Amino acid sequence: MTKQEAINYYHSLLKFGIRPGLQRIEKLMKSLGQPQEGLSFIHIAGTNGKGSTAIMLSEIFNAAGYQTGLFISPYITDFCERIQIGGAPVSDGTLINATQRVKNAIEALGEEITEFEAVTAAAFLCYKESGCEIVILETGLGGRFDATNIIDSPEISVITSISLDHTNILGDTLRKIAFEKAGIIKPCRPAVVPSNLQEDAMQVFFDVCDERASPLYIADMNEVRVCGESLRGFRENFAGLDFFVPLPGKVQAQNAALAVTAARLCKQFPVTDDAIVRGIGNTVNPARCELLCESPVVLLDGCHNDASTKALSSLLEEHLRGKKILALMGMMADKEIDKALRNLLPHFALTVTATPSNPRAIGAGALAQMIRERGGKAEETDDPADAVERCFALLPAYDALVVCGSLYLAGDVRNILIKSVDALKKR
Repeated sequence: MTKQEAINYYHSLLKFGIRPGLQRIEKLMKSLGQPQEGLSFIHIAGTNGKGSTAIMLSEIFNAAGYQTGLFISPYITDFCERIQIGGAPVSDGTLINATQRVKNAIEALGEEITEFEAVTAAAFLCYKESGCEIVILETGLGGRFDATNIIDSPEISVITSISLDHTNILGDTLRKIAFEKAGIIKPCRPAVVPSNLQEDAMQVFFDVCDERASPLYIADMNEVRVCGESLRGFRENFAGLDFFVPLPGKVQAQNAALAVTAARLCKQFPVTDDAIVRGIGNTVNPARCELLCESPVVLLDGCHNDASTKALSSLLEEHLRGKKILALMGMMADKEIDKALRNLLPHFALTVTATPSNPRAIGAGALAQMIRERGGKAEETDDPADAVERCFALLPAYDALVVCGSLYLAGDVRNILIKSVDALKKR
């Protein structure tokens, strides 16, 4: 099996779709010898901010000297980004070995295992055999019936944010969605939530923690003081610590506060304040308000729902207000396109649309038409690579290029953007 064959195998399981439930993953993990048992976890759920919080925590424990695993999704440019050890993606050989074993187990079971379940199983094999001391585990969708919830009792459960997303699966109210996310909270184990959660959602976590005798810790956002913010990130003071967060956008203050609170609560793997400061300072999260160039500004963000596009809108309002902004945009047809356009179009002088390489993507032409119907100016260039070329040809007439709308689009164009920026700097 080659790396590409391994990736193709996971993608072949897409035909089984997204099917919440733990019965299939329970059978698969049993057939693999329960590799998740004996590992220690910090489990993270939420609508937005899971990835940033998970990476911050991973970097903190790496800085503290622990063999740390990290499980995130989706990947941007390399499938191995989903399974990391010691701050780096697993090797191709490690992925191939784990994939072959998972594939053999699935074929022997005869079960219709989903892609996410298979990747989760492979990740547990990698962490177990690499001797990981602690694993930062991000849920895929929801929490209660997410495949990652096969673990027994995490050291800490973290909830990052709650907003309406995947309502056809998780429910159509904040209370229903919060209940699904709260499924990762285990009896007598501490949970951490941000203080700025909506009242309905917060009440769910109070009730669940009370029922399960789980201590609930609230990262008080009133204690967060942000100073010196720029598109490169910001300096923050929280819980007696002063540190630099190299991720732009004030929404990252919430994620950093959650990471600091969770790290300090993890008594089995104690970390120093110095490790916290260094770890957060080392955080890199591709395609999440990622500044690729400062002059002219080239910003890449995979925002795709109401909450995340509002966060990007706030960032643009604060740092690029009055600037002439060119956008490259592509989205999935099943995402909140209307809300995304409402949040972002007022900032864009021109939007070049592209079709991300995913069967769920909305076509570039259809997205461009939607933009025009809302009073925006748009051009369509179906192929993402051609769209980048078009944008860099237009860029001299603009102050900034913002690439947004989908993490799948970000994966299509990130490397091309980096090469284009490098060529621009050499002129």
